[in-house]
Amino acid sequence: MNRKLAALIIFVAIITALVAACARRPSPEKKPALPKVPDKISRGTGKEPVLSVYEVQTGAVKEMKLEDYVAGVVAGEMENNWPVEALAAQAILARTYVLEFITDKGGSKYTDADISTDFEEAQAWNPDNINDRIKKAVEMTRGEVVTYKGKYIKAWFHSHAGGMTATAKEGLNFKEAEPPYIKVTKSPDADAGPEGKRTWTASFSKDQISAVIRDKMGMETGPIDTVSIVERGPSGRATKLKIGNATVSAPELRIALGSMEMRSTLLTSFKVEGDKVIMAGKGFGHGVGLSQWGANVMAKQKKSPEDIINYYFKDVDIVKLWE
Repeated sequence: MNRKLAALIIFVAIITALVAACARRPSPEKKPALPKVPDKISRGTGKEPVLSVYEVQTGAVKEMKLEDYVAGVVAGEMENNWPVEALAAQAILARTYVLEFITDKGGSKYTDADISTDFEEAQAWNPDNINDRIKKAVEMTRGEVVTYKGKYIKAWFHSHAGGMTATAKEGLNFKEAEPPYIKVTKSPDADAGPEGKRTWTASFSKDQISAVIRDKMGMETGPIDTVSIVERGPSGRATKLKIGNATVSAPELRIALGSMEMRSTLLTSFKVEGDKVIMAGKGFGHGVGLSQWGANVMAKQKKSPEDIINYYFKDVDIVKLWE
């Protein structure tokens, strides 16, 4: 073998080895796409947006930095003495919620406002409860939002899952396609929280239930001699109830009767006693997305805010939109 041929063979062997090494080397991780901040609140790429917020407490529209709004939401939605990591997870969702709300709806039902402090429209809000713990939770997650394939998620949360979270269709009677990031998830809150959140009971007169179903749901029950759970969803929550002659949506009945009374649709008992309809259940709220009491437990287990979010929402990205 002459020298030229030997050199060529060595050269080919080196190139082959380099190509093989490159093939084995993992490709750099692709950064998730950033969602668009709505133009009406944007102050430029990488800058904190400014909101027009209708305060139901004062009846006035106020200009407010988005992070200041988020702090008021966290103070309204969680106890301000909870672990910072739980408060921070709530901050990430509160931030995501308002940006998705404006992207989806364009703004508040209140004139000239992007969003309001009306919890029936958006989120609870209580700036009087802001303390150093909440300020730290908001600052440590500043600019962070949750996305799925480059779009803001529906940042659903509730008080207590009763040990198991719900799909959007069963918990909220959600009319659109089931979001792929919402799954039934075992929640670590089964033994956490006080009575009234962990478990609850409620009693309604037959006349009260009949009137609510007629006036708010447009159906006639007839005499309420029997009640039953007709259908349950994947998490075990009731989705359809039969009350007298009427078959109703359980999530819609919960809202019609009052979500502070019928606290969840994760029913453990549903029966008629005399002139009363008696319910018992587990958890508090619709059960979709993050459980606040579950976040509390995970924070005490030293989980990070991002760990908590990724536990309750599947295959999502947490991205930072501003410093």
